[in-house]
Amino acid sequence: MEKIKCECGHVNPHGTVLCGSCGRTLTEEATKQTMVDMRYEGSARRSQTYKRTFIDKTWSFFSSVKVGVWLIITTLIVSALGTVFPQEAYIPPGVIPEQFYSDQYGILGELFVFFDFHRLYEQWWYLVLIASIGISLVIASLDRFVPLYRALKTQRIDRHEGFLKRQRLYAKTEASPQDEVTLQTVKTRLQARRYRVTEKEGSLLAEKGRFTRWGPYVNHIGLIIFLLGAMLRFVPGLYVDTGLFIREGETKAVPGTDGQYYIENLDFSVEMYDARVDGEQFATALENQGAIVKQFRTEAVLYERVDERLPGQEVELEKVKEHDIIVNEPLQFDGFSAYQVDYRLDELQRMNFQLESIETGESFGEIEVNLNNPETNYDLGNGYMVELVNYYPDFELEDGVPSTKTSSPNNPAFVFRMIAPDKEEGEISFVAIQQNLDPTGENEYKMTFSGIDTTDVTGLTIRKDRTLWVLGIGGIIFMVGVIQGAYWNHRRLWIVRKDGVVHVAAHTNKNWFGLKREIDGLLENVSWPPLEDKNASPSEEKSSTSMENTNSRNRNEEG
Repeated sequence: MEKIKCECGHVNPHGTVLCGSCGRTLTEEATKQTMVDMRYEGSARRSQTYKRTFIDKTWSFFSSVKVGVWLIITTLIVSALGTVFPQEAYIPPGVIPEQFYSDQYGILGELFVFFDFHRLYEQWWYLVLIASIGISLVIASLDRFVPLYRALKTQRIDRHEGFLKRQRLYAKTEASPQDEVTLQTVKTRLQARRYRVTEKEGSLLAEKGRFTRWGPYVNHIGLIIFLLGAMLRFVPGLYVDTGLFIREGETKAVPGTDGQYYIENLDFSVEMYDARVDGEQFATALENQGAIVKQFRTEAVLYERVDERLPGQEVELEKVKEHDIIVNEPLQFDGFSAYQVDYRLDELQRMNFQLESIETGESFGEIEVNLNNPETNYDLGNGYMVELVNYYPDFELEDGVPSTKTSSPNNPAFVFRMIAPDKEEGEISFVAIQQNLDPTGENEYKMTFSGIDTTDVTGLTIRKDRTLWVLGIGGIIFMVGVIQGAYWNHRRLWIVRKDGVVHVAAHTNKNWFGLKREIDGLLENVSWPPLEDKNASPSEEKSSTSMENTNSRNRNEEG
């Protein structure tokens, strides 16, 4: 696109509103305005200039603040919906998600699963939303930072008269022989207030706090790093947050370690509050609530795999350390932490059954069924055998068909085939808790419940987070940007002597009242008039004048 050449001879990019050299207005719309828009120094932004190609339109779309805000709002709404019901990682282990959400939450739970909200933070479209926010931050920052940086870097001192008149704080007066002395007096005062002063041919530009203009862009950098850290959590090996239930005496591989580490549950114990031991202050609570858990503990042993396991070969483990896991005192190893978060007491572990004659009650032997890893065949000797045809750990009838709700032995049921010397083809028997059914009604044998073993189960949360330092850096940078933009402001003062007139104009990106008060103090007791605030209401002007007169009277009395 054609460049724009200003009357001063400076060539500006297409789309520039204020000349980057002298500050003249270059568009008819800007000329009609009483005050210039100084947000980006009137410089040309790519998103508002180039709109022809697909890249231009994409750039323009993501550079929009409205688009960025809507992306953030959409992500927040979707993230909030993902917390309405527990994520799949936090439902009981072994439960079928579709069944769990349907049973617990009805039609809303079914919709939750249908739209994959139970695995929300793993969905590709959720990652696209997060990435879109990052892209919007990058493009929006570059679209504004680059032209603003160039404009502030190449500021001229002797700005055009139209630029100065269109500043919010402005005043002018006729030139006089005392102007040089006045200028030096004001210059000294500005330097005392830590302004960076540049002087040229009787004109002056004073500036301080330019760094505060970069606060929003520092914020964006912090947010981009933070979003990057959040997305890194989806990279395998960098983030683990999962549950692990281990029965007493059981050893299980730690999730996320690729079978490198194992945890054994030697013993699990629960301690309850006792008013006689812990004090009478607990008596009322115990009376109202019943038993209250004081502490639960897992005596754990950590093992590490010695070498690579071949197919069919048992894992060879080496003991690393022992540690009692209690709440807020996790077992820590190789960046992982195993926290104590849950437990189950008296979970069914083994059930014993006897093969008996229905007519005589004679027993032909006993079998022991491991409810977590049952065998298929049980040989009782003398030609008697029991086959486990079907096993339902958490039995339920669904449309008249037996099934299991979970893989945990909460309500076990069995289908046995009983084989005897006189029944080589065997007889079928269905056995559940308080149930012993003969499908044919012609059986001569039955399986009778004879005993049960229970065990305690500890619930651990395994966590590993290699992204915390990225999130921390992003958060720190973001707060630096917040402080940078919140507690300082960019202030500028132009004093231009031209054609027998002295023009005084000032600008700030915020806190105009503070700037005017500071400039009025700098121009005190000099021949130039105080600056006029074009946006101030008459009452504000009157209040400001009254305050100035009061301050002047106080200084005269002190003198």
